[in-house]
Amino acid sequence: MKPGTIARNIRNNYFKGSLRRSYWSAAAFAGEIRALFWPANSVFRGEVIKNQLSHLFSSVVPVNGETHERARAAVGWLMRGQAATPDDGVSLGYFPCDKTADKGWLASYPETTGYIITSLLAYAKKYDDTATAQAAMRMAAWEMAVQMPSGAVQGGPVCAPERQTAAAFNTGMVLDGWCSAYAYSGDQQVLDAARRAADWLVNDVDEHGYFKTNGAYVSAGEIKTYTCLCAWAIYRFGDLVQEERYRTAAVAIIEAALRQQQPNGWFAHDCLSNSEAPLTHTIGYTLQAVFE
Repeated sequence: MKPGTIARNIRNNYFKGSLRRSYWSAAAFAGEIRALFWPANSVFRGEVIKNQLSHLFSSVVPVNGETHERARAAVGWLMRGQAATPDDGVSLGYFPCDKTADKGWLASYPETTGYIITSLLAYAKKYDDTATAQAAMRMAAWEMAVQMPSGAVQGGPVCAPERQTAAAFNTGMVLDGWCSAYAYSGDQQVLDAARRAADWLVNDVDEHGYFKTNGAYVSAGEIKTYTCLCAWAIYRFGDLVQEERYRTAAVAIIEAALRQQQPNGWFAHDCLSNSEAPLTHTIGYTLQAVFE
């Protein structure tokens, strides 16, 4: 990463917007830097310095022939994220410089736990790993326990019911996990939770094919093209229950997303909050949805 890129990232993340916002963002950034020098973070500090130097002076070197070992390490990290929480969800992430985190780990995150279920079950099937499959099924059960009465899944990290706000994208990602969990286990309770989520999603689509409920963690009042990834989960559910209405709804969602594609290939409205400079992962969500 070039010095100019680092400076631009700092500016965009911490010094953009009103003077008041810039002040508090800068204060938060300064707090993160100070936290690096806490005695308890000495090992983490070394990793940060090493990684930043690597970005500045090194290039990426691909590693071949270690797919299983690398996959096993990634699965191990995800299961550490599950073990670090008081429930069976997977932590939002590890932030050793965050004073609100429990030993660095934040609260469980329903959205990402949803598609982690799918990844872990695929890994378990390929490598005949029963322990990983069992961990994924515990995640699926936890997702059922925190599902909202409407059938939706909340946005953001898990919180008390009175603070939950529904989000279409998060619901779709958890639906994907439940589809995988049901395909693995045949558990009727999982299928019931999946149906409630699928019904909520289908009912949330407007007459143009776009989701209406994007949650409190993204900018309001605009289309979110990347939510079309929910269509893949809805289609998978339609296959599981052999009901065409779900598959038809899924195709309509993808057709709506394709109407956002510009002549040069660009997808409009394809970010959480800044559609002029969308995140690569939201672009990836959109492309995955279309390919699937």
